[in-house]
Amino acid sequence: MLFYVRYLLLFRLMKKPLIMSRYILLLTVLSIFSCKQEVSQQTKETKALKVGTYRALLEVQDDELLPFIFEVVSKDELKIYNAEEIIEVDEILYKNDSVFITTPVFEGYIAAAFKGDNLQGSFIKESLNRVVPFAAEYGELGSIKRFETSKNATSDVTGIWETTFSPGIEGDAYIAKGIFKQTGNSVTGTFRTTTGDYRYLEGTVDGETMKLSTFDGAHAFLFTAKVTDTTLEGTFYSGNHWKEPFIAKRNADYELPSANELTFLKEGYDSIDFTFPNTSDELVGLKDDRFKDKVVVVQIMGTWCPNCLDESKYYADYYKKNKDKDIEFIALAFEYAKDKESAFSRIDRLASRINIEYPILLAQYGSSSKVKANEKLPMLNHVLSYPTSIFIDKKGIVRKIHTGFNGPATGEKYVEFKAEFESFLDLLLSE
Repeated sequence: MLFYVRYLLLFRLMKKPLIMSRYILLLTVLSIFSCKQEVSQQTKETKALKVGTYRALLEVQDDELLPFIFEVVSKDELKIYNAEEIIEVDEILYKNDSVFITTPVFEGYIAAAFKGDNLQGSFIKESLNRVVPFAAEYGELGSIKRFETSKNATSDVTGIWETTFSPGIEGDAYIAKGIFKQTGNSVTGTFRTTTGDYRYLEGTVDGETMKLSTFDGAHAFLFTAKVTDTTLEGTFYSGNHWKEPFIAKRNADYELPSANELTFLKEGYDSIDFTFPNTSDELVGLKDDRFKDKVVVVQIMGTWCPNCLDESKYYADYYKKNKDKDIEFIALAFEYAKDKESAFSRIDRLASRINIEYPILLAQYGSSSKVKANEKLPMLNHVLSYPTSIFIDKKGIVRKIHTGFNGPATGEKYVEFKAEFESFLDLLLSE
């Protein structure tokens, strides 16, 4: 395990994301060397995380740091905090002077070496060849803050913000709705887009600078912006592999386009059909007896997608409470895992962690490309978002397609979604 940490620290020194395949030979050499080192260290006492609070930092771009807070409850359990969200982590592995922390469901993990009570290493997503430098400092409960502030806020960002990401960039620009609440210097909220939301964001306004961050094991997001009473102008960072500008203006009446009108069937279609394997490699299709004369919700998703996780938790709970009715759910997973076995493993992990009882089929692996996803469902005008839900009545007719998902971080929009979802299914069940 030590060779992983040496490899990750090499990335930290370079300060730039690199393509991992270029370093396979280097890894091999380090692995051989490290195996010899580990043999000589087997008698050493294995270290463990100290109970208490840590402030973690991920290095993104432009010398910016993305902070998040986690609390170690015991050596085998910790909690990650993002505003109202608490992520409970129980997959923690120790090896000599190193610790490996994997968040629930998602592939990403932290590999770090102990530096006294502190940590130094990287956040890794192997399938995407992404490595982000990571460090964490131990502190007393209540003494650690996500972002440090030195000035009073010059503006209050509480309210609704009409937002454009990558403005003026043809083919890349997209719209969003910022929803924030500020108390003193502290800010919480999210950005909603036509394809979902950026989940629980937490941060501060320090003078005229706003910074918000979130980390969930799948995504590491940092937003920085210059604030006035009526405008925001800033940059969105996703890990150390992506950044884009954004602008926003106050608009209390701003609404995004209806999520029920973005994806639709092409002319000449009134239904959909597919056959894909489940994790036992058995083919399952929409024409199987299980789905005959039933209301069916088809969920287009991926195990790597936080919005899909939020939606899956809700769907799994709804299905458990209503599976005695004439209703079925079926999920189509579009995975960037490089082989079928890895994709099956991630699907099984998701189903087990949140107790999904409806089938999840592997529609695609090796890429989460929406263009390729559309090839698997050619009757749709496009696959615009993970997740997307297709509502089918008892006669097999598509009655509605809902793009994206307004998760718990969106507050009242999440409540509205659940009410609309349940009332529409009640209508279909009554027919």
